[in-house]
Amino acid sequence: MRRVIFNQKGGVGKSTITCNLAAISAVEGKKTLVIDLDIQGNSTQYLLGSKVTDADKTIAHFFKDNLGLGLFGGGKEGLESAIHETPFPNLYILPSHPELEALQSRLESRYKIFKLKEALEKLEGYDHIYIDTPPVLNFYSQSALIAAEKCLIPFDCDTFARESLYTLMRAIAEVKADHNQGLEVEGIIVNQYQKQANLPRQLVEELIAEGLPVLEAKISSSVKVRESHSDAQPLVHYAPTHKLTEEYRALYLEIHS
Repeated sequence: MRRVIFNQKGGVGKSTITCNLAAISAVEGKKTLVIDLDIQGNSTQYLLGSKVTDADKTIAHFFKDNLGLGLFGGGKEGLESAIHETPFPNLYILPSHPELEALQSRLESRYKIFKLKEALEKLEGYDHIYIDTPPVLNFYSQSALIAAEKCLIPFDCDTFARESLYTLMRAIAEVKADHNQGLEVEGIIVNQYQKQANLPRQLVEELIAEGLPVLEAKISSSVKVRESHSDAQPLVHYAPTHKLTEEYRALYLEIHS
């Protein structure tokens, strides 16, 4: 199963959600791959403890191959050769690299938008694939939406996030209609939720009333997230019995039920 975690609004927890769901998947015995398409490389740093400096061992290598700039020139071999083991059993990552930014215009002009989908359809051996995206609808996030089977949308509870959500849903619907009819919005993940506060609760209730696919499991705010980032350990490893870890477990079970 290929899932993309996407929102055009920054700071909503895409990378944190991607890595923590993937880490739980791996703990559950599933061979799991994270693909980091965000130039910032937050998922890469979260799972490896540092960013990868060699562009030929990152997702940039795969895209260079498809422009004829890499060593293999075919995409599939380049994709596999850039996958890294993480320190956690069953968990792998295809890291990001800043070179993605310079490649983007060339990839767009040569219409390489389907190459990631084609490569992932040939990639064997992974039970679950989670794709982290940049906080903008650009070549890389569109490639991810085309390559994915399901889309998860992080939502932090404020009025601006709600307005962005409507724009985002329209954008996903357009990608689905034009390029990937099998794409399903699996659900909206309510993140940084404060259940005692009136505004978050009201916003969530209104989204549900409008028929939007809000997932039941909600992720609270906690300093444990920043601590786990700093220690480069997803919560299931850093704080396995913490309330926030249990919320992520509930989210994982909900989307895999």
